[in-house]
Amino acid sequence: MKELDLILKNIKNKELLPIYFFHGEEPFFMDVALKSFENDVLEEDEKAFNQTVVYGKDTTFSEVLSLARQFPMMGDKQVIIIKEAQDITLTDPESKALLAYVENPAESTLLVIAYKYKKVDARKAFAKILTKKKMIFLSEKIRDYNIAKWIDGEIKAIGLKAKPNIPTLLGEYLGTDLSRISNELQKLKMILKEGELLDEKIIETNIGISKDFNVFELIKALGKKDEINAFKIAHYMGKSKTHTLVMTIGNLYNFFSNLIIFQTMKGESPQNQAAAMGIAPFFLTQFADASRFYSLKHCTRAISILREIDLKSKGLGAINMTDNDLLTELVYKILHIDQYKVKV
Repeated sequence: MKELDLILKNIKNKELLPIYFFHGEEPFFMDVALKSFENDVLEEDEKAFNQTVVYGKDTTFSEVLSLARQFPMMGDKQVIIIKEAQDITLTDPESKALLAYVENPAESTLLVIAYKYKKVDARKAFAKILTKKKMIFLSEKIRDYNIAKWIDGEIKAIGLKAKPNIPTLLGEYLGTDLSRISNELQKLKMILKEGELLDEKIIETNIGISKDFNVFELIKALGKKDEINAFKIAHYMGKSKTHTLVMTIGNLYNFFSNLIIFQTMKGESPQNQAAAMGIAPFFLTQFADASRFYSLKHCTRAISILREIDLKSKGLGAINMTDNDLLTELVYKILHIDQYKVKV
Protein backbone atom coordinates (compact mmCIF):
# COMPACT_ATOMS: atom_id res chain seq x y z
CA MET A 1 0.00 0.00 0.00
CA LYS A 2 1.59 3.24 -1.18
CA GLU A 3 0.46 5.33 1.80
CA LEU A 4 1.63 2.91 4.50
CA ASP A 5 4.99 4.56 5.18
CA LEU A 6 3.33 7.96 5.54
CA ILE A 7 0.67 6.55 7.87
CA LEU A 8 3.32 4.94 10.10
CA LYS A 9 5.27 8.20 10.14
CA ASN A 10 2.16 10.18 11.09
CA ILE A 11 1.37 7.74 13.91
CA LYS A 12 4.88 8.20 15.26
CA ASN A 13 4.52 11.99 15.08
CA LYS A 14 0.95 11.89 16.51
CA GLU A 15 -0.35 13.61 13.37
CA LEU A 16 -3.57 11.64 13.11
CA LEU A 17 -6.77 11.77 11.08
CA PRO A 18 -10.03 11.13 12.96
CA ILE A 19 -10.82 8.11 10.72
CA TYR A 20 -8.75 5.53 8.86
CA PHE A 21 -10.83 3.20 6.68
CA PHE A 22 -8.74 0.41 5.14
CA HIS A 23 -10.14 -1.87 2.45
CA GLY A 24 -8.87 -4.15 -0.32
CA GLU A 25 -7.66 -7.66 -1.05
CA GLU A 26 -4.23 -7.52 0.63
CA PRO A 27 -4.48 -7.92 4.44
CA PHE A 28 -0.75 -7.58 5.14
CA PHE A 29 -0.53 -3.78 4.85
CA MET A 30 -3.65 -3.36 6.99
CA ASP A 31 -2.19 -5.63 9.68
CA VAL A 32 1.03 -3.58 9.78
CA ALA A 33 -0.96 -0.35 10.16
CA LEU A 34 -3.31 -1.81 12.78
CA LYS A 35 -0.38 -3.09 14.85
CA SER A 36 1.05 0.43 14.95
CA PHE A 37 -2.31 1.99 15.84
CA GLU A 38 -2.66 -0.51 18.71
CA ASN A 39 0.87 -0.12 20.04
CA ASP A 40 2.01 3.41 19.28
CA VAL A 41 -0.86 5.89 19.66
CA LEU A 42 -1.62 5.67 23.39
CA GLU A 43 0.69 5.12 26.33
CA GLU A 44 0.37 1.79 28.11
CA ASP A 45 -1.46 3.26 31.12
CA GLU A 46 -4.00 4.95 28.80
CA LYS A 47 -4.93 1.82 26.85
CA ALA A 48 -6.98 0.19 29.60
CA PHE A 49 -9.48 3.07 29.62
CA ASN A 50 -9.24 4.55 26.15
CA GLN A 51 -8.46 1.77 23.67
CA THR A 52 -11.15 -0.56 22.34
CA VAL A 53 -10.58 -3.36 19.82
CA VAL A 54 -13.61 -5.19 18.42
CA TYR A 55 -14.25 -7.70 15.64
CA GLY A 56 -16.86 -7.30 12.95
CA LYS A 57 -18.68 -10.52 13.75
CA ASP A 58 -19.26 -9.31 17.33
CA THR A 59 -20.55 -5.80 16.72
CA THR A 60 -22.35 -3.35 14.44
CA PHE A 61 -21.30 0.03 13.12
CA SER A 62 -24.14 1.62 15.11
CA GLU A 63 -22.74 0.23 18.38
CA VAL A 64 -19.17 1.25 17.63
CA LEU A 65 -20.10 4.73 16.44
CA SER A 66 -22.15 5.32 19.57
CA LEU A 67 -19.02 4.54 21.58
CA ALA A 68 -16.93 6.73 19.28
CA ARG A 69 -19.05 9.77 20.14
CA GLN A 70 -18.27 9.43 23.84
CA PHE A 71 -15.42 11.32 25.47
CA PRO A 72 -12.18 9.59 26.53
CA MET A 73 -11.60 8.86 30.22
CA MET A 74 -8.67 10.62 31.87
CA GLY A 75 -7.05 11.45 28.58
CA ASP A 76 -7.26 13.50 25.40
CA LYS A 77 -7.84 10.71 22.88
CA GLN A 78 -9.59 7.35 22.64
CA VAL A 79 -8.72 4.73 20.01
CA ILE A 80 -11.35 2.40 18.56
CA ILE A 81 -10.24 -0.31 16.16
CA ILE A 82 -12.64 -2.52 14.19
CA LYS A 83 -10.92 -5.64 12.86
CA GLU A 84 -12.54 -7.85 10.20
CA ALA A 85 -15.09 -5.12 9.49
CA GLN A 86 -16.17 -7.00 6.36
CA ASP A 87 -18.09 -9.33 8.72
CA ILE A 88 -20.45 -6.50 9.65
CA THR A 89 -23.64 -6.68 7.59
CA LEU A 90 -23.65 -3.36 5.79
CA THR A 91 -27.41 -2.71 5.78
CA ASP A 92 -28.86 0.59 4.67
CA PRO A 93 -29.26 1.78 8.31
CA GLU A 94 -25.63 0.80 9.03
CA SER A 95 -24.43 2.71 5.95
CA LYS A 96 -26.42 5.74 7.06
CA ALA A 97 -25.00 5.52 10.57
CA LEU A 98 -21.47 5.38 9.18
CA LEU A 99 -22.21 8.27 6.81
CA ALA A 100 -23.47 10.44 9.68
CA TYR A 101 -20.30 9.81 11.67
CA VAL A 102 -17.98 10.30 8.68
CA GLU A 103 -19.56 13.68 8.01
CA ASN A 104 -19.00 14.77 11.62
CA PRO A 105 -16.39 12.62 13.41
CA ALA A 106 -15.53 13.17 17.07
CA GLU A 107 -12.24 15.06 17.39
CA SER A 108 -11.25 13.14 20.53
CA THR A 109 -11.70 9.72 18.87
CA LEU A 110 -9.40 7.89 16.49
CA LEU A 111 -11.52 5.36 14.61
CA VAL A 112 -9.68 2.68 12.59
CA ILE A 113 -11.66 0.30 10.38
CA ALA A 114 -10.12 -2.71 8.60
CA TYR A 115 -12.41 -4.01 5.87
CA LYS A 116 -10.38 -6.96 4.58
CA TYR A 117 -10.20 -9.12 1.46
CA LYS A 118 -12.42 -6.98 -0.75
CA LYS A 119 -13.11 -3.42 -1.77
CA VAL A 120 -15.93 -1.43 -0.25
CA ASP A 121 -18.57 -0.26 -2.72
CA ALA A 122 -17.26 3.11 -3.91
CA ARG A 123 -20.80 4.20 -4.75
CA LYS A 124 -21.77 4.22 -1.07
CA ALA A 125 -22.26 7.74 0.24
CA PHE A 126 -19.91 7.23 3.20
CA ALA A 127 -17.20 5.92 0.85
CA LYS A 128 -17.49 9.04 -1.30
CA ILE A 129 -17.12 11.29 1.75
CA LEU A 130 -14.17 9.28 3.06
CA THR A 131 -12.51 9.57 -0.35
CA LYS A 132 -13.11 13.32 -0.43
CA LYS A 133 -11.61 13.69 3.07
CA LYS A 134 -8.69 11.36 2.18
CA MET A 135 -9.52 8.99 5.02
CA ILE A 136 -9.92 5.81 2.95
CA PHE A 137 -6.95 3.64 1.98
CA LEU A 138 -6.89 0.84 -0.59
CA SER A 139 -4.68 -2.16 0.13
CA GLU A 140 -4.10 -3.94 -3.18
CA LYS A 141 -2.33 -7.22 -3.81
CA ILE A 142 1.14 -7.05 -5.32
CA ARG A 143 1.32 -8.55 -8.79
CA ASP A 144 3.39 -11.70 -9.24
CA TYR A 145 5.91 -9.86 -11.41
CA ASN A 146 6.50 -7.25 -8.69
CA ILE A 147 7.04 -9.65 -5.78
CA ALA A 148 10.83 -9.89 -6.21
CA LYS A 149 11.08 -6.09 -6.22
CA TRP A 150 8.96 -5.87 -3.05
CA ILE A 151 11.08 -8.53 -1.33
CA ASP A 152 14.24 -6.65 -2.29
CA GLY A 153 12.80 -3.52 -0.66
CA GLU A 154 11.87 -5.45 2.51
CA ILE A 155 15.35 -6.99 2.72
CA LYS A 156 16.90 -3.53 2.62
CA ALA A 157 14.31 -2.07 4.99
CA ILE A 158 15.19 -4.53 7.77
CA GLY A 159 18.91 -3.99 7.25
CA LEU A 160 19.92 -7.23 5.55
CA LYS A 161 22.34 -7.69 2.68
CA ALA A 162 21.58 -10.34 0.07
CA LYS A 163 22.94 -11.73 -3.17
CA PRO A 164 21.14 -10.16 -6.17
CA ASN A 165 19.26 -13.36 -7.03
CA ILE A 166 17.77 -13.91 -3.56
CA PRO A 167 14.57 -11.78 -4.00
CA THR A 168 13.70 -13.73 -7.16
CA LEU A 169 14.44 -17.02 -5.43
CA LEU A 170 12.26 -16.17 -2.41
CA GLY A 171 9.46 -14.83 -4.58
CA GLU A 172 9.36 -17.97 -6.71
CA TYR A 173 9.22 -20.21 -3.64
CA LEU A 174 7.04 -18.19 -1.23
CA GLY A 175 4.62 -16.76 -3.78
CA THR A 176 2.52 -13.68 -2.96
CA ASP A 177 1.79 -14.35 0.72
CA LEU A 178 3.35 -11.15 2.11
CA SER A 179 2.83 -12.18 5.73
CA ARG A 180 4.74 -15.40 5.18
CA ILE A 181 7.51 -13.60 3.30
CA SER A 182 7.82 -11.00 6.07
CA ASN A 183 7.94 -13.70 8.76
CA GLU A 184 10.64 -15.63 6.91
CA LEU A 185 12.74 -12.48 6.48
CA GLN A 186 12.41 -11.68 10.18
CA LYS A 187 13.59 -15.21 11.03
CA LEU A 188 16.58 -14.78 8.74
CA LYS A 189 17.39 -11.46 10.38
CA MET A 190 17.60 -13.18 13.77
CA ILE A 191 19.79 -15.95 12.34
CA LEU A 192 22.26 -13.88 10.34
CA LYS A 193 25.29 -12.33 11.96
CA GLU A 194 25.88 -8.62 11.46
CA GLY A 195 27.18 -7.98 7.95
CA GLU A 196 26.63 -11.60 6.84
CA LEU A 197 25.44 -11.97 3.25
CA LEU A 198 22.14 -13.75 2.66
CA ASP A 199 22.83 -16.42 0.03
CA GLU A 200 21.40 -19.65 -1.38
CA LYS A 201 23.01 -21.86 1.26
CA ILE A 202 21.42 -19.90 4.12
CA ILE A 203 18.06 -19.95 2.32
CA GLU A 204 18.25 -23.71 1.78
CA THR A 205 19.24 -24.40 5.40
CA ASN A 206 16.65 -22.16 7.06
CA ILE A 207 13.70 -21.99 4.67
CA GLY A 208 14.05 -25.18 2.65
CA ILE A 209 14.46 -23.73 -0.85
CA SER A 210 16.92 -25.85 -2.81
CA LYS A 211 19.94 -23.88 -3.98
CA ASP A 212 20.26 -26.24 -6.97
CA PHE A 213 16.66 -26.79 -8.05
CA ASN A 214 14.85 -23.48 -8.42
CA VAL A 215 13.72 -21.10 -11.12
CA PHE A 216 16.97 -19.15 -11.00
CA GLU A 217 18.99 -22.29 -11.74
CA LEU A 218 16.47 -23.29 -14.42
CA ILE A 219 16.97 -19.95 -16.17
CA LYS A 220 20.73 -20.39 -16.04
CA ALA A 221 20.47 -23.90 -17.51
CA LEU A 222 18.15 -22.74 -20.30
CA GLY A 223 20.39 -19.75 -20.97
CA LYS A 224 23.33 -22.08 -21.57
CA LYS A 225 21.18 -24.70 -23.35
CA ASP A 226 22.28 -27.17 -20.71
CA GLU A 227 19.65 -29.78 -21.53
CA ILE A 228 20.52 -32.32 -18.85
CA ASN A 229 20.40 -29.85 -15.98
CA ALA A 230 17.37 -27.99 -17.37
CA PHE A 231 15.27 -31.17 -17.41
CA LYS A 232 16.60 -32.29 -14.04
CA ILE A 233 15.62 -28.96 -12.46
CA ALA A 234 12.26 -28.89 -14.26
CA HIS A 235 11.48 -32.41 -13.04
CA TYR A 236 12.24 -31.43 -9.43
CA MET A 237 10.23 -28.21 -9.66
CA GLY A 238 7.32 -29.95 -11.36
CA LYS A 239 7.06 -32.51 -8.56
CA SER A 240 7.49 -29.96 -5.78
CA LYS A 241 4.39 -28.24 -4.40
CA THR A 242 6.46 -25.20 -3.44
CA HIS A 243 7.01 -24.06 -7.03
CA THR A 244 4.18 -22.57 -9.06
CA LEU A 245 4.02 -22.64 -12.84
CA VAL A 246 2.68 -19.10 -13.03
CA MET A 247 5.70 -17.71 -11.14
CA THR A 248 8.08 -19.77 -13.28
CA ILE A 249 6.48 -18.45 -16.47
CA GLY A 250 6.67 -14.91 -15.11
CA ASN A 251 10.36 -15.18 -14.29
CA LEU A 252 11.18 -16.73 -17.68
CA TYR A 253 9.18 -13.97 -19.39
CA ASN A 254 11.26 -11.35 -17.57
CA PHE A 255 14.46 -13.15 -18.57
CA PHE A 256 13.68 -13.32 -22.30
CA SER A 257 12.28 -9.77 -22.30
CA ASN A 258 15.56 -8.55 -20.82
CA LEU A 259 17.51 -10.69 -23.28
CA ILE A 260 15.74 -8.82 -26.09
CA ILE A 261 16.89 -5.53 -24.54
CA PHE A 262 20.43 -6.93 -24.21
CA GLN A 263 20.43 -7.98 -27.88
CA THR A 264 19.28 -4.55 -29.05
CA MET A 265 21.85 -2.71 -26.86
CA LYS A 266 24.99 -4.54 -27.93
CA GLY A 267 27.92 -2.14 -27.92
CA GLU A 268 26.44 0.05 -25.17
CA SER A 269 28.15 0.38 -21.79
CA PRO A 270 27.36 -2.27 -19.16
CA GLN A 271 25.93 0.46 -16.92
CA ASN A 272 23.44 1.54 -19.61
CA GLN A 273 22.51 -2.05 -20.40
CA ALA A 274 21.89 -2.93 -16.75
CA ALA A 275 19.87 0.26 -16.18
CA ALA A 276 17.66 -0.40 -19.21
CA MET A 277 17.04 -3.98 -18.08
CA GLY A 278 16.41 -2.99 -14.47
CA ILE A 279 18.99 -5.44 -13.15
CA ALA A 280 22.29 -5.36 -11.29
CA PRO A 281 25.40 -5.41 -13.56
CA PHE A 282 26.20 -8.70 -11.80
CA PHE A 283 23.69 -10.46 -14.10
CA LEU A 284 25.02 -9.18 -17.45
CA THR A 285 27.39 -12.14 -17.88
CA GLN A 286 24.41 -14.48 -17.78
CA PHE A 287 22.72 -12.54 -20.57
CA ALA A 288 25.93 -12.39 -22.60
CA ASP A 289 26.16 -16.19 -22.38
CA ALA A 290 22.51 -16.65 -23.34
CA SER A 291 22.81 -14.29 -26.31
CA ARG A 292 25.12 -16.84 -27.97
CA PHE A 293 22.28 -19.36 -28.06
CA TYR A 294 19.24 -17.13 -28.52
CA SER A 295 19.01 -14.58 -31.29
CA LEU A 296 16.48 -11.76 -31.24
CA LYS A 297 14.14 -13.99 -33.26
CA HIS A 298 14.61 -16.82 -30.75
CA CYS A 299 13.78 -14.51 -27.84
CA THR A 300 10.49 -13.39 -29.37
CA ARG A 301 9.70 -17.02 -30.16
CA ALA A 302 10.45 -18.00 -26.53
CA ILE A 303 8.00 -15.36 -25.30
CA SER A 304 5.37 -16.80 -27.66
CA ILE A 305 6.02 -20.26 -26.21
CA LEU A 306 5.56 -18.86 -22.71
CA ARG A 307 2.23 -17.33 -23.72
CA GLU A 308 1.16 -20.63 -25.24
CA ILE A 309 1.99 -22.57 -22.05
CA ASP A 310 0.30 -19.90 -19.92
CA LEU A 311 -2.92 -20.33 -21.92
CA LYS A 312 -2.68 -24.11 -21.59
CA SER A 313 -2.25 -23.76 -17.82
CA LYS A 314 -5.60 -21.96 -17.84
CA GLY A 315 -7.25 -24.83 -19.69
CA LEU A 316 -7.09 -23.42 -23.24
CA GLY A 317 -5.75 -25.95 -25.73
CA ALA A 318 -4.74 -28.55 -23.15
CA ILE A 319 -6.70 -31.44 -21.67
CA ASN A 320 -5.68 -33.23 -18.47
CA MET A 321 -2.18 -31.73 -18.46
CA THR A 322 -0.55 -31.22 -15.08
CA ASP A 323 1.76 -28.32 -14.24
CA ASN A 324 4.60 -30.85 -14.37
CA ASP A 325 3.61 -31.82 -17.93
CA LEU A 326 3.38 -28.18 -18.99
CA LEU A 327 6.73 -27.28 -17.44
CA THR A 328 8.40 -30.19 -19.22
CA GLU A 329 6.82 -29.11 -22.52
CA LEU A 330 7.92 -25.55 -21.92
CA VAL A 331 11.54 -26.50 -21.25
CA TYR A 332 11.67 -28.84 -24.24
CA LYS A 333 10.29 -26.24 -26.64
CA ILE A 334 12.68 -23.54 -25.47
CA LEU A 335 15.69 -25.86 -25.69
CA HIS A 336 14.62 -26.88 -29.23
CA ILE A 337 13.33 -23.50 -30.19
CA ASP A 338 14.34 -23.76 -33.86
CA GLN A 339 11.97 -26.69 -34.34
CA TYR A 340 8.78 -24.91 -33.30
CA LYS A 341 6.47 -22.57 -35.06
CA VAL A 342 4.43 -21.07 -32.27
CA LYS A 343 1.29 -19.01 -32.34
CA VAL A 344 1.86 -15.36 -31.58
